[in-house]
Order: sequence, then C-alpha cells, then structure tokens
Amino acid sequence: MQDKAVNYYEKVGAYYDQDAPEFEARYWKNPVLQRIRADFRTFVHKEKFATVLEIGFGSGLDLAHFAMSHPEAMCYGIDVSQQMVNLANEKKTHYNLPNIQVAQGSVEDVVRLFPGVKFDMIYVFFGALNTVKDLSLAADALGQLLDKEGKMVLTFVNKWYLQGTIIELLKLRPRAAFSRFFKVWGGYSPSRYLESVCYSYREIRQHFKNYSLESYRGYSIMHPAWYYIRFNILLKNKGRWLLWNTDLWLNRTPARKWGEYALYVFSHKNG
Repeated sequence: MQDKAVNYYEKVGAYYDQDAPEFEARYWKNPVLQRIRADFRTFVHKEKFATVLEIGFGSGLDLAHFAMSHPEAMCYGIDVSQQMVNLANEKKTHYNLPNIQVAQGSVEDVVRLFPGVKFDMIYVFFGALNTVKDLSLAADALGQLLDKEGKMVLTFVNKWYLQGTIIELLKLRPRAAFSRFFKVWGGYSPSRYLESVCYSYREIRQHFKNYSLESYRGYSIMHPAWYYIRFNILLKNKGRWLLWNTDLWLNRTPARKWGEYALYVFSHKNG
C-alpha cells in the first residue's frame, strides 16, 4: 500500500513539474482565478496564527503573501512537485522572507518533514486535497498536525458543478459533462491526465466527520469557472462582478453546493 501511494504521488509530482514553467503566467492572465484566490485568502486572514501550513503551494504565491502580511508568523509549505518547491524558494530569496520553509512531500510526510511542529492554521487552495491517495487518512493526518485551537481552510474541486455539466452537454461533450462523477477524475486539462477525485459536500463531511464545520462557501455557481475563458471575456468586468455577487446571494441557499469549488473551514470538535 505504501509503495502504491509513493508511486501515485510521483506521478502527480511529475504532472506539476511539467506544469510549473507556465503555472504563474497563466494565473496572472486570469482575473477570475485572481478574484477567487483573493476571496480564499480572506478566510485565512480572519484567523490569528503563528504557525501556518499550506498544502500544495504551487509556485508559492500564497506562502509569500502570508509571510509578508504576517512577518511574525512561520509559514510552512509542502508540495509533491520539486519544480514548485524550487519556484517557492526563489520567491523566498527574492522577497527576503526568512519565515518561509518549504519541502517536497505529501500530507502524510509533514510530521517527518517538520518534526514537532503544530499548526494553528492549515490551508489548501484550489483543490490540492483532490489528489491525495486517501482523503480519510489525510483528514486524520491533518488532525495530528492541527493545534487544539487551530483552524483549517480547505478548498476542493466540487463534484456537483451543475453549471459546468450543463455547459458541457450544450457543447455536445457528455464525457466532460459527467467526468466529475466518475470514481477517478482526469483533471482540467483535455490533453494531460491527472488522477484525482471530485467530492460532494456530503462526502467531505463524511471524510471530516471528526471536525466541526465552521463555515462553507461555494464558488462559480452562476459565475463561469476560471477555465471558461471565452465566457469570462464576453462577460467583461461588469458582467463578472454581477455574477460574482449573484453567487454570494446563492450561498444563502442550497445552490451553494453546486459550484465549481467549495471552501470549508474546520476546527477540532473540542477546540
């Protein structure tokens, strides 16, 4: 079982190694991704923390952001891609951020990589936990890492993305329309396969049943997802703003579970 997990993470790491050179450039060209990331960050900024862990930090954008906004805090990060680790270390040097420490590895490796460290904030942006080998085991591992009074801000690629299903059906792409419902999802790229899993609200609550859910938000319920580039260009800023605010209103309804991303804030039940 251990060998299978290692082999799996090697494949995921290789996928993102290949993605690393263009990863950040694509992000800065996409205003929808920027808006979503900014909103994710607000949930972290609401909490006080001295030791923070990011899982799946990519090029290190958020690690650098929180290291600069919280210079008194120690910011740790793990990523399965060595190329992403290299990019994050470049940011650490460029911005002179001694309060960043990063390492290559998965959730299961954190205790070994950062021995003795407890975190009062753990966050995951843009669904890195969709690519863990066993989400229940990852949830248990996070519980061992999280301080008694700590919080976790975790985002997932959602299974029940209703608008995306409808759009893909209208484009006569039934496989793409229902790909999130398969046992294994192939990721966003139409040409490169990434073994991963999409989760519903109910499934996340089951995997994290030992935690208290403090907050929940859905993203891109009516607002087109970040990868529907043509729709977002047609909408322009005013249209995107209108649909973003429509999503905020829909988060007061059961429709909040039908977005492209879902954000959960968890704490220990006895915290």
